[in-house]
Amino acid sequence: MVDGGGFFPEEADSLYRDKAWFLMDGMVLLGTDAAGLSEKELKYGRGWLLAQLKRSRLPMVCANVWDKATKKTLVPPYRIVKKGNVSIGIFGLNSDKVDLGPARDSLTIEDPVAAAKRVVPEMRKQGATVIVLLSQLGKVESEDMVTGIDGIDVVIAGRNVPMLQKGRMIKNSVAVYGGEQGQHMGRTIVTLDAGKKMLTGENDVFVMGPDVGEKPEILNLVKSFNDAFNDKMRKLEKERAAVATKQTGGESEVQKQSVEHFVGSEVCQRCHQPEYQQWLTTGHARAWQTLVDIKKESTPECVTCHVVGYKQPGGFQTADDAAKLSNVQCENCHGMGTAHEAMPAQPQKVTEATCVGCHTATNSPAFNFAVFQPHILHKVPAVMPPLPPNPAKEKMKAGGTGH
Repeated sequence: MVDGGGFFPEEADSLYRDKAWFLMDGMVLLGTDAAGLSEKELKYGRGWLLAQLKRSRLPMVCANVWDKATKKTLVPPYRIVKKGNVSIGIFGLNSDKVDLGPARDSLTIEDPVAAAKRVVPEMRKQGATVIVLLSQLGKVESEDMVTGIDGIDVVIAGRNVPMLQKGRMIKNSVAVYGGEQGQHMGRTIVTLDAGKKMLTGENDVFVMGPDVGEKPEILNLVKSFNDAFNDKMRKLEKERAAVATKQTGGESEVQKQSVEHFVGSEVCQRCHQPEYQQWLTTGHARAWQTLVDIKKESTPECVTCHVVGYKQPGGFQTADDAAKLSNVQCENCHGMGTAHEAMPAQPQKVTEATCVGCHTATNSPAFNFAVFQPHILHKVPAVMPPLPPNPAKEKMKAGGTGH
């Protein structure tokens, strides 16, 4: 069980460090044998990462990121794991073209090819019969690595690689492209000869949909983390709002920035009562409650697509605005209310581009505009296509990690 690396959150804000240690704890609970290292894992600094690795005991490996102070690699270059009667050597490589952020002054990155040439023979000497590379080099450089260097049996290609459901052989190595955000799991099968040398290899990647059962320990960790993080963000949100109100004399800076602003569906319905009544029958009208039910109504990356005009002029600022500006309302699709023309020559059409801002491959993997659009049209068609199940939504309902 390995992870290629690059699993820390995208946000560099220290508020999101909680997500980083949570992911590390989750990987340990899952039984991860080794995790790779990218610059993402260094965004909170060298010292913080080392402290969390010591605390969680997550086995992280990287052969070419060096600590200037110790003259050693920041984390072990590799580890050898015994599985049955087979010894598996697992090592990591990071790109030498990345910015190490706050760790740039304390670390250096060695050329990945030179590092691979050094550690692959070393692992073989220590008895490794199968060599696995956790690569943060990208698709092309990962493939070039196993083409140019003998002895790497499996490469887990990371850093903006496509998700391919079938791995492929490159020279004598199995290349694995497993997606991101923990939504896919790859299974690699290596066949060895009598001398324990690889004969063949194959890889399949599986979607972690709602049909995959939850591990109780992981489910408990996810729920406790989500609840605590949501409470923390709610408290911080109120503190920031109080400071902003005090500084601006009761009116938020966002509200002062523009004459144009969001108004909420209660204003829209004055002239569009039939459309408003039809909207009440849709899932959009209950979008906010789905977050409240799973205690994510203060988690910014979730709130954005479940309210009107998040952090924009006149739009949703804090949970105090939920009564007026929660749910996916008229202005999410038709634009800001004060910019609305009372008698437009051509009514504004809602296109697919409007929807995919929130219905992304991550949040709504089953989204198809032609199928979904009839369910939100104000003139309901006679025949309504059924909506496909949404794996991410089902995971959210179960309290899982799908969203």
